[in-house]
Amino acid sequence: MVRNTAAVRETIKQNSKYFVRFIVSLVVTCLLISLLCVTASALSRAEGEAETEVLAENPGTEPIDDSLLKQLIGIDGSQTLEVILIITILSVAPSFLVMLTSFTRIVIVFSFLRNAMQTQSIPPNSVLMGLSLFLTLFVMWPTFTQINEQAYQPYSNGEITINEMLERSADTLETFMLKNTSRKNMQFFLELKGQSVYEAQVQSEEAAAAETTATEENSSVIDPDFIQPVEPIESIIQVPVDLTETDTEMTDFKDQLGLETVIPAFIISELTRAFQMGFMLFIPFLVIDIVVSSTLMAMGMMMLPPSMISLPFKIMLFVLVDGWQMLVGTLVNSFNL
Repeated sequence: MVRNTAAVRETIKQNSKYFVRFIVSLVVTCLLISLLCVTASALSRAEGEAETEVLAENPGTEPIDDSLLKQLIGIDGSQTLEVILIITILSVAPSFLVMLTSFTRIVIVFSFLRNAMQTQSIPPNSVLMGLSLFLTLFVMWPTFTQINEQAYQPYSNGEITINEMLERSADTLETFMLKNTSRKNMQFFLELKGQSVYEAQVQSEEAAAAETTATEENSSVIDPDFIQPVEPIESIIQVPVDLTETDTEMTDFKDQLGLETVIPAFIISELTRAFQMGFMLFIPFLVIDIVVSSTLMAMGMMMLPPSMISLPFKIMLFVLVDGWQMLVGTLVNSFNL
């Protein structure tokens, strides 16, 4: 009973320490945010006063509004707010790099390879991350080039606005994601959202004639002064389709699919393909482990760790078949560009 009481007191003491640390961290964070807001407000006020003085000294001068926030959301903002916005974008940039490119599939496959070979921390994380980053740049280079030519260069030359640049960039990136998204996952998220995609089909002459006859029969009195337009025999109708049962490319439905649906479907597809490739990577190394374990057990060396004996054979097999070239080639060719 005494031991239980002491354990409870110790637990309460540790929880109290964690709670105090949480409160202190929360207070410090709130103070930093408040200080940042006050500083931004003061700088904004100072910039506004300076601009007012310049306009007062030069009455014929019109105020120049080159604010990034003004172009993005139509609301004026000071240079300080623009800096805060840029810092926020930079803080979430790694998430966009990981989730909206080929980086996810590549880094997960490399992690599966290291676990299958049981080489502990070899190659180290820094090497795997660097290799994954450069392979991502290699795979995404056509997409980045298209974004640069169709979006960034026209914007830098003053031919389009920043909103048009963002729309063109998102359109190009959405095309890449749709090419590498499975139909099953896309249909799954469409059903979760309660949305359907439609495919334009030409209505047959018989169906169009039957529809025209039914319309004429249902119409009551026709005004002689009203001239009805002549409808063509063939008409275009919108037919809802199931993406898993149609042969039409998903890029043809790009106008009907929003980024809020494409992005999660693309991420799930990347995870699925990465795990499938990881499973295939495990098979040859698993065979080596089974053979080595059976051999050691038959020789009575049950105290010797099988991983210690199988590791050199795994490395030798991987080097003899030129594993890095095969793996990188398979990864790059697995993307639809």
